[in-house]
Amino acid sequence: MPGGVDPISELQRLTVSLRGGFEQKNGCLVFHFTGQLDAYSEKQFMDYVGDVLKASKLASVFDLSKIDFLDSSGLGALVQIAKLCKDAKRTFAVVGNSRVTQTVKLVRLEEFLHLANDLPTALSQIAA
Repeated sequence: MPGGVDPISELQRLTVSLRGGFEQKNGCLVFHFTGQLDAYSEKQFMDYVGDVLKASKLASVFDLSKIDFLDSSGLGALVQIAKLCKDAKRTFAVVGNSRVTQTVKLVRLEEFLHLANDLPTALSQIAA
């Protein structure tokens, strides 16, 4: 990333297979994750996101474009996060890559999770 820090290098290790971090961008919390969101990392993912969401009222984008693997436990965690956001009347979106998008669409959760193809699209959806 020219002139800046690669956000992935700044991610903290949540588990052996999942790293995560967040930044504030355009008045939103943007979470970035890389690795695997699965049965082994779901609890740490939920604890981390839950703690950050409790400390802020901002709209949130969950950037999963660098997630290599998403299983049913990871999907369950995303549904729980979506419910937390809805209960708090917090606008949110999920950004997926082809693997994440395919998994989410397979269980028909793309509308519930406000699935977007990329970060700029997600940010514009939230701003609208």
